[in-house]
Amino acid sequence: MAKLSFLVGFGAGYVLGAKAGTERYEQIRRAWEQAKDNPQLQGLAGMAQARADGVVNSAKARIGLGGTSTPGAAGSVPRARAASGTTRPSSAPVPPPDTTGGV
Repeated sequence: MAKLSFLVGFGAGYVLGAKAGTERYEQIRRAWEQAKDNPQLQGLAGMAQARADGVVNSAKARIGLGGTSTPGAAGSVPRARAASGTTRPSSAPVPPPDTTGGV
């Protein structure tokens, strides 16, 4: 995902900052138009979006936000205070963040 963001940023920077002239700019713009209308690229973008959604939902589940409950539903908001109003320390350890990049 980071590579894709880098490539998109690089391409946009090149197009916006290119000193190759209008002809090269138009050539790049036409190539972009053809690429973004390509059904294979659309399918790849859809798969990437679905994977990103899955990673986000997984992360939400790990931290206890839940992805499917409605706001205000019973159990959707974790209780941070006991009946006396003092905070309770959690007995479960917090897992380290996932740094594998979703692979």
